[in-house]
Amino acid sequence: MAAAVSGTIKRIVSDKGFGFVAADDGTEYFFHNSAVSGARFDELREGQKVTFEKGQGPKGPRAENLRPV
Repeated sequence: MAAAVSGTIKRIVSDKGFGFVAADDGTEYFFHNSAVSGARFDELREGQKVTFEKGQGPKGPRAENLRPV
């Protein structure tokens, strides 16, 4: 299991089921609603603190196993 990274949700596109989270180091990661655990996707809010694991998607960095703090 990868080490968890802390970050903040920057943008949520609720009608499409995805969003973007900024890690504390400034790197931005895409996340899909299927990568959320510990909460429902529609409970997440922009500005919310989260932890996640770094992944790599077809278009760039992707957050996996995203959980609210």
